[in-house]
Amino acid sequence: MLPIFDWTMILILPAFALALWAQFKVKGTYRQFSEVRSRLGMTGEQVARRILDQNGLYDVAVEPIAGELTDHYHPGDRKVRLSEGIFGSTSLSALAVAAHEVGHAIQHKTGYAPMTWRASLVPVANIGSMAAMPLFFIGMFIPNISWLMDLGIIFFAGAVLFHLVTLPVEFDASSRAVAILGNGSFLAPDEVAGARRVLNAAAWTYVAAATMALLQMMRLILLRNSRD
Repeated sequence: MLPIFDWTMILILPAFALALWAQFKVKGTYRQFSEVRSRLGMTGEQVARRILDQNGLYDVAVEPIAGELTDHYHPGDRKVRLSEGIFGSTSLSALAVAAHEVGHAIQHKTGYAPMTWRASLVPVANIGSMAAMPLFFIGMFIPNISWLMDLGIIFFAGAVLFHLVTLPVEFDASSRAVAILGNGSFLAPDEVAGARRVLNAAAWTYVAAATMALLQMMRLILLRNSRD
């Protein structure tokens, strides 16, 4: 019988370290630029509303949501939800995050393909995340049903694919946000770099999640092959 804690766990240590660093970086950068107020004085809610209207998205609502960095766009509800530190704030962090979330609404309107793919992968990723590990380790430790390990890997691959497709969705939303904020209507030219730093820091969390998922799948494959 193979031990649960084996040498293959070393594979995920770099991804774990990257994830910790990414969380530290995004929170540190967010808090740094939360102290820097935009000179034009618009709040996150005002920026989100104006960008939505400029893109003909009059039916997309902007509303506050509790928590820190809980901001998101919900395509089903057609709502941009901004956290407490973003909605009423005039900081560079607030404007960057608000514009990023509106970037997702614009993606939705234009039918941005990776966003459509990601939406279709949500149920696959949810099932894969819940079922993959139980299936894999049941097949690993109970004789004569090692085929469950293969099934677990297939399920986990769905979650990995979701993380990979998320990368272009998030990068594109950030690119849209920086371009919009840099047009002179929302931030002064010398403030755009700060907003970009906030969004670049946030991007690392998605890179870390995708890296962790890939290395975890590699670990499962190595464990499966060791049974042959």
